[in-house]
Amino acid sequence: SALPPVVQDALQKALPYLYPVGRFLGWQAYGYATGLVATGLWVIAHECGHQAFSESKAINNAVGWVLHSALGVPYHSWRITHARHHAATSHLTNDQVFVPKSRSQRGLPAFDPAKEDLAGSRVDEKVQEELWDALGDSPLGAAWWIFAQLFFGWPMYLITNASGQKSYPKGTNHFTPGLPLFQPHQFGQIIISDIGIFLWLAGIATWIYQRGFLECLTLYLIPYLWVNHWLVLITFLQHTDPLLPHYRASSFTFTRGALSTLDRNLLGGSGIIGTITGWLGATLTHGISETHVAHHVASKIPHYHAWEASRHLKARLASAGYNHEGAPGTWGTALQVWKECKFIEDEGEVLFYKNARGFAARQAVFANEGVSDSGVDFKDQD
Repeated sequence: SALPPVVQDALQKALPYLYPVGRFLGWQAYGYATGLVATGLWVIAHECGHQAFSESKAINNAVGWVLHSALGVPYHSWRITHARHHAATSHLTNDQVFVPKSRSQRGLPAFDPAKEDLAGSRVDEKVQEELWDALGDSPLGAAWWIFAQLFFGWPMYLITNASGQKSYPKGTNHFTPGLPLFQPHQFGQIIISDIGIFLWLAGIATWIYQRGFLECLTLYLIPYLWVNHWLVLITFLQHTDPLLPHYRASSFTFTRGALSTLDRNLLGGSGIIGTITGWLGATLTHGISETHVAHHVASKIPHYHAWEASRHLKARLASAGYNHEGAPGTWGTALQVWKECKFIEDEGEVLFYKNARGFAARQAVFANEGVSDSGVDFKDQD
C-alpha cells in the first residue's frame, strides 16, 4: 500500500466506528432523496384534485385518492378546502391556509397613530422595543420554529387547522363531516377520504407488526416526514413574503389573489451547485414551486404544460411591470421570511406583513380603492 503503516493502522482501528456512522448517514440520504421524489407523487395527486391529470374525472379522483391516501392525505377533504384556497388566495377571511395573524391576534400593544403609521414606514423606538420583546426570536428559537413547522406543520393543519382560517371554530379538522370546511352534500366524499386514511394507518400498523418499527421508520416514516417538510417549505414560501399583499373583502379580486403568490426555484442557488440542486428540485417536484403563479391563474394546466404557460405569463406580467420571482426555496429563505413576516394590522384594506420591529417592506399605493366583484364563487364546485 502507498499509505504509511501508521495511517493504515489508524484506518483499521477507525473502520469499526466509521461503518455505523456511514451507514446512518447513507440511510438519512435515502430518506431525504426518497421524500423529495415522493413529493413529486404528491404533486401528481394534487393535480388530480384540480382535475388536471386526466380528462376523466373518475381517473383523476381514483389516482388522486390512491396517491394521497398513501401519503397520509385525505384526498377529497383537502381537495375541497384547496379549491377554496385557490378561489380566495390572500383573502383575509376566506383563504384557507397561511392566513396572517393580526396585531390583536398576536396580543400586541394597540396601534398608536402618534407613534407609528399603518404602512409600517415610521415606528417609534419605544414601540419597536415593545414589539421586539413580544415577537423577537433568537437564532435558535427561529431555527426550532422552522424545523417544527416544516416537519409537523402539515399534519397539524389537517388535524387542528394550524395556520388555517382563524374564523373557524375550535376542533376544525379535515376528517369530520359537517364541519364548516364542508357542505352537507360532501359528506360521502369526506367518508371516502377517511377510509383512505384508515387504510394508510392500518398498512403502517401491519408493517410495524410484521417487520418491526425500525424497518418501517427507515423505509417509509422518515421519507414521509421529508414529504411533509418539502410540502410545507414549498407552500409556505409560495404564499408568505414581506412583498406579498393580503386583501380585505372589499379590495379582493380573483386576479389580485392569484398574483399574490411567488415562483421560487426549489433548492436553487448561485453557482454550479445551486444550478444543479435547483434543477433537481424543480424536476423531481414537477415545477410546482417554479410555476406557481401560472398554476393560480389557471389551475387545470398540467405540470407538463405549466413551464410553457409560466414562461408566457411571466413575459406578459413583466411588460406590465410585475415580477413574481422570489428568492430560491431553501431553508435560509424560509428563515428570513419567518423573521420578516410577523403580523399584519387590524386596519386597512390592502395589508403587508410587518417584522418584529413593526416595519413593512412594502406598502399599498391603492390602499383605499375598493372593488366589489371578485369574479369567484367561494363555494366549492364539484
